[in-house]
Amino acid sequence: MYLKRLTMKGFKSFADTTTLELEPGVTVVVGPNGSGKSNVVDAVTWVLGAQGPRALRSAKMEDVIFAGTATRPALGRAEVSLTIDNSDNRLPVEMAEVTITRTLFRSGDSEYAMNGTPCRLLDIQEMLSDSGVGRQQHMIIGQGQLDTVLNARPEDRRAIIEEAAGVLKHRRRKERAERRLAATQENLERLGDLLREVRRQMRPLERQAAAARNHSTLADERHTLRLHIAGVELAALQQRSEELSTGIREGRTLEQNLRQRLAELDQETTTTAALLSQDQAEGLAQSVADVQGLVERARGLAAVLDQRARGVAQALDASQDADVVASLEADSARISSEIQDVDLALNALAPERDGLKEAEASLVRAEAEYDATWGGGNDEDAVESAARANERIELLTKATSLRQDASSDVAVRLQKAARLQEEQVQLRSQRQDALSQLQTSSESLERELATATSAFGVLTQRLSDAETAAQRAEEAAARGAARAEALSRALDDLTGSSGRKSLADVQGVVGSLVDLIEVDPGWERAVESAAGAAVAAVVVDGRGAARNALERLHRDGASGLVLAATDDAEATVSDMPQNAEPVRRHVRAAAHAPRSFDGVLDRIFARAVRASSLDAAIDLALDRPDLVVVTEDGDRFAEAGWRVSSSSGVVTAAAVEEANTTATALAERARSAGQERVEARASVQTSSDALAALQRQHDRALHEIETMTVELAGIGEVVERLVREQEELGVQSGELERVSADEQQALDELKAQLPALEEAAESAEQRALWASEARATLEAHQSQVQELRHALQVRTAEFTERRRTLSERVDEVERRLSGHVEARLHAQARRERLESDATAIDRFIAIVDGARIQLESLLESRREAYAQELLSVRASSERLEILRKERAESDALLSNHLTASRANEIESAEVAVKLEAAIEFIRRDLNADPVEAVAQAQPELPENVTALERAAALDAELEAMGPINPLALEELSTLEERHQDLERQVTDVREARRELHEVVRALDEEIMQTFASAAADVNEHFSGLVATLFPGGQGRLTLTEPDDLLATGIEVEVKPAGRNVRRVSLLSGGERSLAALAFLFAVFRSRPSPFYLMDEVEAALDDVNLHRFLGLIREFRHEAQLIIVSHQKRTMETGDALYGVTMKPGGSSQVVSERVPAESAQGQTQES
Repeated sequence: MYLKRLTMKGFKSFADTTTLELEPGVTVVVGPNGSGKSNVVDAVTWVLGAQGPRALRSAKMEDVIFAGTATRPALGRAEVSLTIDNSDNRLPVEMAEVTITRTLFRSGDSEYAMNGTPCRLLDIQEMLSDSGVGRQQHMIIGQGQLDTVLNARPEDRRAIIEEAAGVLKHRRRKERAERRLAATQENLERLGDLLREVRRQMRPLERQAAAARNHSTLADERHTLRLHIAGVELAALQQRSEELSTGIREGRTLEQNLRQRLAELDQETTTTAALLSQDQAEGLAQSVADVQGLVERARGLAAVLDQRARGVAQALDASQDADVVASLEADSARISSEIQDVDLALNALAPERDGLKEAEASLVRAEAEYDATWGGGNDEDAVESAARANERIELLTKATSLRQDASSDVAVRLQKAARLQEEQVQLRSQRQDALSQLQTSSESLERELATATSAFGVLTQRLSDAETAAQRAEEAAARGAARAEALSRALDDLTGSSGRKSLADVQGVVGSLVDLIEVDPGWERAVESAAGAAVAAVVVDGRGAARNALERLHRDGASGLVLAATDDAEATVSDMPQNAEPVRRHVRAAAHAPRSFDGVLDRIFARAVRASSLDAAIDLALDRPDLVVVTEDGDRFAEAGWRVSSSSGVVTAAAVEEANTTATALAERARSAGQERVEARASVQTSSDALAALQRQHDRALHEIETMTVELAGIGEVVERLVREQEELGVQSGELERVSADEQQALDELKAQLPALEEAAESAEQRALWASEARATLEAHQSQVQELRHALQVRTAEFTERRRTLSERVDEVERRLSGHVEARLHAQARRERLESDATAIDRFIAIVDGARIQLESLLESRREAYAQELLSVRASSERLEILRKERAESDALLSNHLTASRANEIESAEVAVKLEAAIEFIRRDLNADPVEAVAQAQPELPENVTALERAAALDAELEAMGPINPLALEELSTLEERHQDLERQVTDVREARRELHEVVRALDEEIMQTFASAAADVNEHFSGLVATLFPGGQGRLTLTEPDDLLATGIEVEVKPAGRNVRRVSLLSGGERSLAALAFLFAVFRSRPSPFYLMDEVEAALDDVNLHRFLGLIREFRHEAQLIIVSHQKRTMETGDALYGVTMKPGGSSQVVSERVPAESAQGQTQES
């Protein structure tokens, strides 16, 4: 893998597209100062993702865009493409070549592309990270960076080694894991809050659920009771319904019998009534009535005839004939005379008609003379032309003035637009500068954010370690305290069982055995087993004291064992086995024990040995039964018997004191660890707050950058709009000037024609005055003729209308005369008819009087016959009355029965309704079947309590319970499920945190191992390179914090031969450069990168040191691609290819290349 091609276009001094074809080996870029050769290194740095302008030797990022010269304008963008040969598949892409392109526009927009496809900077950095090309770009050494390496902080030098070793990807993974840890901590806290909230909600719900369960139990009991009661009521209603149905059927049979008897009575009544109707009384009564009616009619007819006779007489007296014919004839004669007078008046109008015709002829002649004299229209045309000319002049004058105003307005708008454009351009420049500053600030914030994130990760890890350490310390302190307490209790128990309390005031008592011995560590169990019962003994000084102690024990009735310390000879065993260790060697008297106490120990442990194992102890006990054989675990084998250990070892006061001291120390350590944990938490919180503040600042900076970018785009649009507006205003200004010139020309022409037009208009006005006078005379003549014509037409119309009216009156009179003749004849006929009617009426009156007398005689005879018939009818009526009474009684009986039947039917309907309501109540309210309700047995009731009373009591109890939450059980179940789910989530989060902690620990291990290996390799190579560059000198790299490989820095120590100087700051400039090169080349050699770029790194070296440096170059030329920017001739001679960079005055950088022949390069190498 190597850099194959570098193409620059508009980048810094490379205005034109410039391509450098690169090859493996050493490539040297040369050129005079200011030619732009260092810009080649800047181009590679920039295209690989440099974000700070300082890394490009610029103040602003936009400075990388070609700024223009005296002869060439500035460009709008800079673009660099770097092609990497990937034939060895070192990059994780399946491509033989990878071209990375970066473009920056002057507006501030930036683009990245990979093989022509847009991508992110992160994509490029991740692709290059595994190939030794990191974000720090340690393989690019720019001008002045050698001192930067030496003057850098130890942490920065560590970053160079980490980047070369590929540690940064592990750090990024660790940072992501730590961020996830922080996020999971927040999730865990939120889940804890949710759990507490759910538990808080569950407590009242549990009470509500219990109340709901009790309510449900009582409600079920009440439901059973109500179902039983409803079943009893339903059964009673069904029974009553059956009884009513039977009664209704019986009532219908009785009703049928009663109706049959009524029918029989009705039949007999009808027969009797028929017999009664056969009597003649009714016929006679009818005959009497008929005759009576005829008599009354005869009387009435006589009265009518008499009245008619009187009316005829009156009509004859009133009839008369009025003579109006003579009057009508006189009117006709008078109207005819008037018609003749009207005709004479019409004939008298003839002279006036002739005069009117003469006046009309004279008017026609006058109009012809007027038209001949004044009929032409030239005068009016002349006046109108003059008026139009004046009007046109006025309009053109106003238009010219308006055009001048419009031109002035356009000029003002042009000036305003130009001024606004200039202001917007200045504002855009200011905003671009501000945007560059914001981008620089954002990049700085990004670095600070990355540093803060790293620090937060370190602090989080420290907190985790502190928590783990505190937990372990607390557990150790708890164990120490428990052990001290257990030992103290064991010692107290042992002391109490030895009878020491009873012997406390006895003279000569020294103390208990365990208080007077010291045991080697690990021998406690063996010593206890070897001592046997003596471990609880009380030691006294001398035989007398032993006697006194025993007497005290007897007197107090206490138990205990007493050992007397005497000066008797020590008991020894001469033939101790070789495969066992005597116990006596590992137990000794305490400093405060009496001198004779050693004899006591000799007697107790003289025959006690400790075997190496249980099997060895058994074998030894069998071979030497005279010995007491014990094991490390406390097993005891003696003549009295064998036993297995059941104790934890002998408890001495020293052991108790040591345990208490250890417990105190562990408690102090736990407290200290707890304090460190609190401090670590505070540090993490502070770091988290600072990280959040930095993140907010970074977000604000990004928002401001985005806002500034949008504002710049808006300013650009405003500038473009102002340019278009100026162009449009220029066009309008030209059009206004052209139209104004045309109008001015027309105005001048009209002003020249105006005098002639005004003279013609004055002449036309004089003629118009004369024509007006002639016209007035003609109009007066026309008015006179019109008056004559109108007067004649009025008078003619009046006479004509008068004649028509009189003619109509004559016709009317004639019609009336003809009508009066017919009326006279009709009156004569009417008088004759009245006289005939009077004669006939007199004759009818005589006939009617005779008939009336005969009818009155017949009426009297019929009345007598009718009186006889009435006696016979009375007997039949009495029988009919009896029958009707019997029927009424039967009818009353039927009515009563029907009333009773109706009551039964009503009750049956009511029972049916109640039955239906009961069934509906059972089905709807009790949600049961009626058959089930009837079959429901009465539940068990308290003594002397009915079902209704129990139901009422249940109702009262349920009502006393108050409102019940019916959803409490369901809500409680839901909350319980949520509680379980939250607990599972908490478990999952804790498991995830545990896994994340494991990941962080694994990453820390990987980082530490990788860094330790890389640092060791770099140190080894650094020592060798220092020995090469400083013959006889020494150099090494040291860790600032060897115990903390995650945060340690790197210090550089160089000691030239013969000088006791270790600090690099005390070296000369050339030596400092060599030391920095030794460090960088040590990194290169330890963790090689595919290529390296160096910009005038050998500038400060003398000839000898340059020779040594070039020796390194020759060593590295076959390991990696080297691109060196240099002024040194010897460096040029080392290169496999030369690129020369030149720049003409006022021009841009140009590149020329030359391939160094292999023989020449080889010869130079050998010569060197």
